[in-house]
Amino acid sequence: MSWAQSLIFIPEPSPIFLVTSILLILSIPLILHLIIYSTTSDTLPTILLVGPAGAGKTSLATLLERGRPAATHTSQVPLTVEVSLPVKTPLASSRFRSPNDPTWETTKKVLIQDTPGHAKLRHYAVDSISKPQNIHGIIFVVDAADLSSDTSEGPRQTADYLHDILLQLQKRVTTSKSSRAPKEIPVLVAANKLDLFTALPAPLVKTKLESEIAKVRKSKSEGLLDAGVGAKEMDAGVEREWLGEAGDGNFEFSQLEEFNIHVEVRGGNVTGAEGSDVKQWWEWIGSVL
Repeated sequence: MSWAQSLIFIPEPSPIFLVTSILLILSIPLILHLIIYSTTSDTLPTILLVGPAGAGKTSLATLLERGRPAATHTSQVPLTVEVSLPVKTPLASSRFRSPNDPTWETTKKVLIQDTPGHAKLRHYAVDSISKPQNIHGIIFVVDAADLSSDTSEGPRQTADYLHDILLQLQKRVTTSKSSRAPKEIPVLVAANKLDLFTALPAPLVKTKLESEIAKVRKSKSEGLLDAGVGAKEMDAGVEREWLGEAGDGNFEFSQLEEFNIHVEVRGGNVTGAEGSDVKQWWEWIGSVL
């Protein structure tokens, strides 16, 4: 072989070398995907379940987890369960995907964190909102039948708790020291027990809660006056603790959109003679994932 011929001589690669090279080339994207996925998906998205005692929170959590409600008792500590969304539940993160995408059929999982509803234990919910750990939304469960009463304390107590939850969300925005707004945490008011004859339908639940929250706002501002707070301190206190638009007018959930808080009211029932109906709540969960 001449010197010129040796310069252009290229030995043929062995079959083992070719196979190894192809496998390596194909494996690199997969390995990178697994590394990135493992660092971003260790924690499942969380839905915080709150509301007054007896509204049906824990029964809802067991229904979402097992497909059927279980006998429950008053919760004393938070309970977290892993839930699989029904197949083909629309997801906000999948709105640009084709229905023919094979991953469309993949089961999506979410954590449901049930919190105690007793007045002395509600700090669990407030603390979770103050320091949210991957919380994608809040479901506030109410007893739609209890809200229809004009004589019981149920409507006022429910509104008082919802007021505090929404105010805590509002404070995340108004007290933020970052130039970037905090991540939105949408709220679903789940009007439960609509299977009962005395239950208010979802639109009336919304109107009732807005009316009761307006009373709560007024009562809390009057409390500052009764406490003898000075004018400057009172102005600052009212501004800090006032939910929604300033003024003594009516309250509406739409006022909170200024603070990037969106509230929806949807009806359903965890139990009933004809079974449960939580389809609208499933759809809302999918819309925030």
